[in-house]
Amino acid sequence: MLDNTELDRLIRSNLEQVRSRIAAAAGRAGRDPSEVMIVAITKSFPVEVVRLAVAAGLKEIGENRVQEAGRKRAQLADLTGVRWHMVGHLQRNKAKDALELFDLVHSLDSKRLAEELERRAAAAGRVLPVLVEVNVAGEESKWGFSMEDEHHLLRVVEDLLPLAHLRLEGLMTVAPLVEQAEKVRPVFRRLWQLRQSLRQRYPEAPWTHLSMGMTDDYEVAVEEGATMVRLGRALFGPR
Repeated sequence: MLDNTELDRLIRSNLEQVRSRIAAAAGRAGRDPSEVMIVAITKSFPVEVVRLAVAAGLKEIGENRVQEAGRKRAQLADLTGVRWHMVGHLQRNKAKDALELFDLVHSLDSKRLAEELERRAAAAGRVLPVLVEVNVAGEESKWGFSMEDEHHLLRVVEDLLPLAHLRLEGLMTVAPLVEQAEKVRPVFRRLWQLRQSLRQRYPEAPWTHLSMGMTDDYEVAVEEGATMVRLGRALFGPR
């Protein structure tokens, strides 16, 4: 187990490498690397790692579980300027807690969840930014709306747009685990194409974000238009 000094050195070194790789990937795609946000996924890492990550300049922190995020936020109440992202599957019975803990939900994956978040956000008097999760590859083990049922997806978007307390900001996907990142390029490209189609059809939404790409494939995701990459191991090493 590394001490805090060694952890700090590791995180800063890894962050420098990640930023360099994002810049190179963005350059290959003719993009500005500043368009790409790094969301540091701190699931299963201790509070000390989160604190060191923020000190290194990582201000966007992602968690997969409401309960774990609640424990960490309670211990990190002194941190300022940090945005917390919910990136894992969110159960409807955790909507109230999620609303109190997170600044953005990446994983809106059902109409019923949207309705519950809207109700809770209205009661709290706030507007919650959300991303619609799309199961681009059609994996049975993954959450998200199917790409194959376009009519259903469009209906969900149409239901979301009038809501006063949820703000639709884009799309999210989790690509299949593969040995070669190049194999999931079509997944990222399809999400980008879907975003472009929805942007034309529903220009009233900003469609700012594409949350796609993790440690093993984030460079390909950046080349295909990602605006948010969700990184854990690339920054902090193995869990």
